[in-house]
Amino acid sequence: MHILIVEDDRLIAENLYDFLESCGHQCDFAATLAAARPLLDKGEIDVLILDRNLPDGDGATLARSLRSAGKMLPILMLTARDALDDKLAGFDAGADDYLAKPFALKEVEARLLALQRRSSARSETGPLTVGPMSYDASAQEIRLKGELLVLPPKAIRLLVIMLPQPNRLFSRRELEIAIWGHEQDSSDNLRSVLHTVRKAVGDGGGIEIQNVHGLGYKLVSA
Repeated sequence: MHILIVEDDRLIAENLYDFLESCGHQCDFAATLAAARPLLDKGEIDVLILDRNLPDGDGATLARSLRSAGKMLPILMLTARDALDDKLAGFDAGADDYLAKPFALKEVEARLLALQRRSSARSETGPLTVGPMSYDASAQEIRLKGELLVLPPKAIRLLVIMLPQPNRLFSRRELEIAIWGHEQDSSDNLRSVLHTVRKAVGDGGGIEIQNVHGLGYKLVSA
């Protein structure tokens, strides 16, 4: 596994680097957002360890820019910001997992391996088609009748979760945890994402997300 460590604390970065390399992984290191971006642009990184407090900005901005560009590289945020609001902000920016300092090195590797397994499972399935909608995991593209759908990251996540299991009923809780990493206080957030998807698909799109009152939602080919 090729890991990029974005961390400005030299001691923490060196401990992570030495431990992960001793476990057989390949590591790169960047102390700033500016140094991290060209390494990510090469497309050789399998998973990203990302600090929040960096000399040239908040690591969440890098996560958000990656997701906005449609890049689903697994991201583990590793930071001293352990308040609930900070964690929620990290997940909202696109982090797949969040681990507060101090941490156990073995737990870091375990979480990275779990993220890589989930990512590999998605990418190895190849293009997935349900009715007129298709999802290409390698390109991170969703198309409807061959036309690319331009969707925000959360809407893409919703479809990626539901497409492999058409007609399956998903509870509100399942979808919220998959999209945000935790349940939402209000159902309005999920409704907003659903509205975005439905608007993009439109009437007569040949596929729809149905609301099963009191139970949840399912993706069906119309």
